[in-house]
Amino acid sequence: MVISDLKFCEHELNEILLFFEGGDYIKIRHLFAEKENKIVNTIVIDGKKSYAYGNLFKKIDDEIEYKRLIKRYAKLSLYKALSTYTGQSLPWGALSGVRPTKMAYQSILERGEFVEFFTDTMKVDPKKTLLIQKIIENQRNFYPVDKIYTDLYISIPFCPTRCRYCSFISHDLKSAKNLVDEYIDALIKEINDAKKHVKNLRSIYVGGGTPVSLSDDRLERILKAIDQINTGVEYTVEAGRPDKITESNLKLLEKYKVNRICINPQTFNDKTLVKIGRNHTSQDIIDKFNLAKGRFIINMDLIAGLDGESYEDFKYSIDKAVSLSPDNITVHTLSVKKGSYLAEEGKILSVKEINDMVDYAHKTLDENGYSPYYVYRQKYMAGSLENTGYFKGDTICAYNVGVMEEISRNLSCGAGAISKEVDLTAEKIERLPAPKDLRSYIDKIDTIIEEKNSFFR
Repeated sequence: MVISDLKFCEHELNEILLFFEGGDYIKIRHLFAEKENKIVNTIVIDGKKSYAYGNLFKKIDDEIEYKRLIKRYAKLSLYKALSTYTGQSLPWGALSGVRPTKMAYQSILERGEFVEFFTDTMKVDPKKTLLIQKIIENQRNFYPVDKIYTDLYISIPFCPTRCRYCSFISHDLKSAKNLVDEYIDALIKEINDAKKHVKNLRSIYVGGGTPVSLSDDRLERILKAIDQINTGVEYTVEAGRPDKITESNLKLLEKYKVNRICINPQTFNDKTLVKIGRNHTSQDIIDKFNLAKGRFIINMDLIAGLDGESYEDFKYSIDKAVSLSPDNITVHTLSVKKGSYLAEEGKILSVKEINDMVDYAHKTLDENGYSPYYVYRQKYMAGSLENTGYFKGDTICAYNVGVMEEISRNLSCGAGAISKEVDLTAEKIERLPAPKDLRSYIDKIDTIIEEKNSFFR
């Protein structure tokens, strides 16, 4: 745990500590001093080792900018001290944020470049800096932002079962069966009211959960409501679990002009599928992919670091996914969050091969015509790594870019959904979360709608 003189820094300093193996057991005192044109950050580890770092610094009047820069130097000092103390270096150096591309864009505005800032100042591994370079190049059609677009998100938080690593708010259909129809009624009411807030619609994303785990008649009720908003834009549905994808629900998605789906194997190893709580085989993944191929742009998710998997297991999954040639492949690094079965069991995963797994994915996807277009990081992520989305051809998902880079307003409906209003000129983002609990969402739907009307005005 980090205790700091600067309380506004403590949260992000503790985020850096979490990325170090064994960081949970290290006690740190952060001392801050400011003298004329210099600041000094002193890091005391376990009451024994002390490291001091000085930086030239000119006091500025803008309080927000001042705190931002002070945080940066504090994080960098902590990273340097921990790296020296533990002998560890992290792939993203002193960057603790969820969105490293945002830091890169900010650096470009301030300095005209970000490479030197990333590698020399923030100690980011050159391989990760190159990854950001490629992503910025692939996002060039989204920058500069000529106007604020709306991305519509619909939450269907139901799954056939709960995967062991999952910390999302999804509910298995069996335990939530008595709430499903009430939830759909409330969701449709919210969608119908949200129409008036749509301006410059760019994309629609239906996630959860596993939306296709609903029966066709229930799913169609939701799709009909969305159809009143759809203007022929990019339209994605998280088909997700292969055991719930059918010819019938694929035809239903086609009927309502869905043009992208996600089929998420996570792994092609049958033993691992059983272990993580999936009710399908690797052959089911292949069969359902072939059923949907040519009808939709298809994304596949894979996870590096699943419980019990080796480098060879993950390599096999990457090779199998590439052989199927989906349009997009997203490579996640396992993040064991609170609320997942793995976290509740106190399961400690080995991260020895994680970096090699992710490196293999980058190399293999690049060799097979895929290129990265977005990246984000999470707490408790094995190896302090990242999640990266890859595309080939002309299949970048605009919704993913908008939500990851926070350059579009997000109009979200459903339990646990978070709406965002973006003011790029003032560099301001406001958020409005909905209740995660199904019963609370249903009971409070009128209040939720009122709050959203006020929020988007």
